[in-house]
Amino acid sequence: MGVKLGDIVIRKQISFEDLYNKIIAVDFSNSAYQFLSSIRQIDGTPLMDLKGRTTSHLVGIWARFSNLMQQNIKLVIVFDGKMPELKHGQIAERIERKEIAMEKYQNAKSKDDTEEMLKYSKQFPYLTKDMVEESKRLIEAMGLPMVQAPMESDAQMAYMNKNNDVYVCGSSDFDCLLHNAPRLVTNLTVSQKRRLPSGAYIKISPELIELEESLKNLGITQDQLILVGILSGTDYNSQGIYGIGPKKALKLIKEYKDYDKMFKDLNADFDWKEIFNLFKKMNVEKKYKLEWKEINEDKVKQVLIDEHNFSEDRVSSTINKIHESKQTKQQKSLDKWFK
Repeated sequence: MGVKLGDIVIRKQISFEDLYNKIIAVDFSNSAYQFLSSIRQIDGTPLMDLKGRTTSHLVGIWARFSNLMQQNIKLVIVFDGKMPELKHGQIAERIERKEIAMEKYQNAKSKDDTEEMLKYSKQFPYLTKDMVEESKRLIEAMGLPMVQAPMESDAQMAYMNKNNDVYVCGSSDFDCLLHNAPRLVTNLTVSQKRRLPSGAYIKISPELIELEESLKNLGITQDQLILVGILSGTDYNSQGIYGIGPKKALKLIKEYKDYDKMFKDLNADFDWKEIFNLFKKMNVEKKYKLEWKEINEDKVKQVLIDEHNFSEDRVSSTINKIHESKQTKQQKSLDKWFK
């Protein structure tokens, strides 16, 4: 779901040139679900190989990550670990919503309504263990470092950002900010377009959010930002308080001095302190190694071409582009020494 902070934080449009040679921590699950939801055929069927296995996640990983590599951006892929107990209830709600969407999809399918089929198919993507494992094999073959978080990837990326091991956290959600990440970048798609529910496309650019700047502009502290998230809904209390969005939440946390009283007055049906402490003290991996390697062409081709029937010409073409972009970067570095 992700916390709803987009309407109150300062978002600055930037270009991919601004991210040149920068290290970006990418939330794997966030990206994978985007790919599984959006990369589909016109009737909502996910892309598949000749054995009927879903490949939408691999298509997305190969296309987006290779494109970012060609922009000379250094990616670190971060994986979720054990789910916090508080999240189990929210996951149950998500499963229920997916089951409802699946029923609507089947109904649309019986009527041969491809438009409705596509609409509802996007609402019940599932990321299996096999998908995660084959994704890891591809990412490793691409030479990108991976970090396994003990719990939530958002907290892990925020820690790495605070530790100055990565320049920015890359995600379409704003949860990293509640974990005190100094910087977040959204819209990391080189295609620079997003499809709306209507089917139309809009132009988008990467957007940079700097936590300190937003907090100063809002006139609140980091702890108060967490409270804004809790009031409007997080992954641990998805509904938040009925009728309260981030703007109203911002107003409330400035009016109240006693937050116990605030949540009591609002008839909160959850323990706000438990959620607050989870954001403040979530377990993260502090011993990790970030090492970028050369792309392993044979392993990439084994995963994509041999196992999942990708086009050999297209895969080879992309590999060549990655090599060319690296040579261009090296040439630019050399040129600086002779000017």
